[in-house]
Amino acid sequence: MTDQELRDVVASLAKSQLETDRQLQESARRSEEDARLAREETRELKRQIGGVSDKFGSFTEGLALPSMAKILSQRFGMEVIAPSVRVKRNGHSMEIDVLAFSNFSDDMFVVEVKSHLREEALDQMDRILREFRDFFPIYKDKRIFGILAAVDAPGALQEKVLREGIYLARIHDGQFELEVPETFQPRAF
Repeated sequence: MTDQELRDVVASLAKSQLETDRQLQESARRSEEDARLAREETRELKRQIGGVSDKFGSFTEGLALPSMAKILSQRFGMEVIAPSVRVKRNGHSMEIDVLAFSNFSDDMFVVEVKSHLREEALDQMDRILREFRDFFPIYKDKRIFGILAAVDAPGALQEKVLREGIYLARIHDGQFELEVPETFQPRAF
């Protein structure tokens, strides 16, 4: 092989190496762009799922309200049934799906509506019932009872809710009904 042929081979190899480097850089740039787009799409998908979840929660609350209003007024004699109660006090806030009371009773009811009953819902209800008077001091003399209304609820969790002294309402034939055994003892807060 002559010097010129050797120089031509080296130049060809160098040119090929430059082209390979350029292709690798372009591939890396495309991979980074694909990863960026995937992150954006993931964020958008999470936002959309959150929106669907919020809408399903609102749908469930809307579905529960007529049934719960009937139960609260007919079974417990509640006159005021207020959906979606929000209160802020001392820099903190509380949201209640349904709040019910009567001017002629010492009892009040806090209803939380869930599509799928989970342990966190029971913890949330417990917290709301414990902190209720901090947010509503005007009702300090009322007895506060809780009702968890759920479309879907695992059996073990249903039992735990009832053991905690919280009423349980489940959906049957498109309406929520209380599901409490004869021996159920509601706990007043």
